[in-house]
Amino acid sequence: MMVCEWKDFSTDAEVYTQDVFEDLIGDEFEAMMFKDDDTIPAYIWTVNFVIIVKRSSKVLTDISFDKIPRNPICE
Repeated sequence: MMVCEWKDFSTDAEVYTQDVFEDLIGDEFEAMMFKDDDTIPAYIWTVNFVIIVKRSSKVLTDISFDKIPRNPICE
């Protein structure tokens, strides 16, 4: 499900609000996508990046973010 408004989500260690996320990534939120009934998004789009949200553990709820440029410049 694609969502164009921020939905707070949390792990065992952190609650991610839009302000916390934007400070962490250094870019402005645009949209997020959730898979199935998951409460943590799979992808988050910002102005300049696509963020892949990866689960670090199956036992604990812990995540990491991979930033990929949206419009890479090839020379």
